[in-house]
Amino acid sequence: MTRPVQPRLPVTAWTLAVLRRCYRGEKPEHVLERAARMLATADGHLHPDGRIKTGASGRPAGRPS
Repeated sequence: MTRPVQPRLPVTAWTLAVLRRCYRGEKPEHVLERAARMLATADGHLHPDGRIKTGASGRPAGRPS
């Protein structure tokens, strides 16, 4: 059985510079995952236990017109 292919996201030169200068010794994918989790938490998309909110309790994906 093969593992599912993980998507590779493009990283800007600025992001790469921050990762190299500020997070030496850490794997970039771990730093970016932490950043995404913090952003999703701050934006109200996650429950306190880390589960993604869905339905009426979650925030809408887009802005209403």
